[in-house]
Amino acid sequence: MSELETNATPDESIRVAGQPYEALPEDLYIPPDALRVFLEAFEGPLDLLLYLIRRQNLDILDIPVFTITQQYMAYIELMEDMAIELAGEYLLMAAMLAEIKSRMLLPKTEAAEEDEGDDPRSELIRRLAEYEQFKEAAENLGDCPRVGRDITPVQHEPVEMTIERPAPEPDLRKLLGALHDVLTRAELYSEHVIEREPLSVREHMSRILERLDSGEPMAFVALVSLDEGRAGVVVSFLAILELAREFLIAIEQTEPYAPVSLRRAGDFA
Repeated sequence: MSELETNATPDESIRVAGQPYEALPEDLYIPPDALRVFLEAFEGPLDLLLYLIRRQNLDILDIPVFTITQQYMAYIELMEDMAIELAGEYLLMAAMLAEIKSRMLLPKTEAAEEDEGDDPRSELIRRLAEYEQFKEAAENLGDCPRVGRDITPVQHEPVEMTIERPAPEPDLRKLLGALHDVLTRAELYSEHVIEREPLSVREHMSRILERLDSGEPMAFVALVSLDEGRAGVVVSFLAILELAREFLIAIEQTEPYAPVSLRRAGDFA
């Protein structure tokens, strides 16, 4: 009997088919590979290579191809021993590493260097650097909080609350202040409108001619109406000038400094 079976003690908290579990069954078979655990899971050959480089803190721009190839082949053999079905890309990467390794081991001549050009590892380094950038970006996105994983949305209907807001007491001073503000704003929009007074030069011309129909000369002051204000005096003066221009009236002065008088132009005979 094994050490586990000899040290086993009945535990009534563990039951099998309703009966307390006391000891391991004698016919229990445990396969040899049942307890082998493969902890790392890779998404492709580049992921496996990047894992090997990071584990040893190697410089991705100066990869020791010999060492990495040996470790890569060791992982491939381990996965084959565990009956893990390998994708063709893993085997393709193994062939690529073997080719780079062989090209690195071959002696180089000047003609060969001109034909080969760049380092045989350059294409692999480029692909690894690009994959590392995308992998870091994916890890950063994975660290962001996710709904359902890190955040659980909670929905709850708001509780209906009745808030009583007392009306403010009226204040006459505030009302007067509001009136002052309104009047101040009204002054900003006020404008000065100049209205045209209803005074016509033609009407004053007709009025003057009617007053001169008697044939007697009349003084200039008597023909001007002061009831219409300054504007009426100006319009009357313009009417007299217009009548004189059209030779309908005559402007007379008997002697120097004598009053100016007006008469109809047809009354000179």
